[in-house]
Amino acid sequence: MRLGYHTGYWSAGPPPGAQEAVLGAEQLGFDSVWTAEAYGSDALTPLAWWGARTSTIRLGTAIAQISARTPTAAAMAALTLDHLSGGRFVLGLGASGPQVVEGWYGQPYPKPLARTREYVSIVRQVLAREAPVTFDGQFYRLPLPADEGSGLGKALRSTVHPLRSDLPIHLAAEGPRNIAMSAEIADGWLPLFYSPRMDGEYRTLLAEGFARRAPERSAVEDFEVVATVPVVLAADVESAADSVRPFIALYAGGMGAKGANFHRDVLDRLGYAEACDEIQAHYLAGDRARATAAVPLELVQDIALVGTVEDVRAQLPAWEGTAVTTMLVQADPRTLPAIADALRAPA
Repeated sequence: MRLGYHTGYWSAGPPPGAQEAVLGAEQLGFDSVWTAEAYGSDALTPLAWWGARTSTIRLGTAIAQISARTPTAAAMAALTLDHLSGGRFVLGLGASGPQVVEGWYGQPYPKPLARTREYVSIVRQVLAREAPVTFDGQFYRLPLPADEGSGLGKALRSTVHPLRSDLPIHLAAEGPRNIAMSAEIADGWLPLFYSPRMDGEYRTLLAEGFARRAPERSAVEDFEVVATVPVVLAADVESAADSVRPFIALYAGGMGAKGANFHRDVLDRLGYAEACDEIQAHYLAGDRARATAAVPLELVQDIALVGTVEDVRAQLPAWEGTAVTTMLVQADPRTLPAIADALRAPA
């Protein structure tokens, strides 16, 4: 299992020490570094800025939101970053949720799976560069039909030859159908809240997608599962878990509306519906402290690695042999050397 580093979201500005963390991750032998976007900083610019001083580590977006840019714009950014990095870019895409898509981007959210399928198809057309790009879908049409514009739209082919026509595309997915679709049309899956005890169910969903996979897609054995995993080193398990609880409370209680929170749905399927009811109730009432306190230790330990170095090493065997190919470490960058040592040393 390879290691990756997730730089996380911005708040007041760039995460302190981010450049040093990216360089440190490369020096520590991490396979990849990933950026994110929500409705503040974007995922592509920081990756280009920080990644410019690296030479071997792969550079990925986890995730770039499909509503933030058109499919052709995403493909342009991907092929540009791939050229600049010497073939190290991974395009991670995700549909986000209705609050962001409709509230921030002003676009309709329904049918995110169908929209994602069309989006990926267009990106692949651009990267293949076999012909001018055309598409007649429910959500995207290229060129725009004459009766909806000036009538001067023309099918175009990228002026730049992509460095790799098979540049990898990964999809963020949480629902069962979306996970299966990732295995069908993408080169990797970017799960959030992955729990080793759900590995059998996840493998079944991936197998469903692989069974529908087109022969021209990359080999199934090359498919990647890059799971974001909070890793916190502290004096004991409970205090380390306290660093993860706000993250879980935010996603279970504040990321999405009541009855329309896909992140919470994952935790419900893990068996924490009752706890999530309490977390969400406190969060929506504006009491984040009580929402955070309501996150059970068992939930933290299901989806994260927490505690002393010895504790983390003891928890690691549960992850070995799972479908996860890269553990995408979400952590205080100052602890990366110790985390790398803990995750690579035998228990």
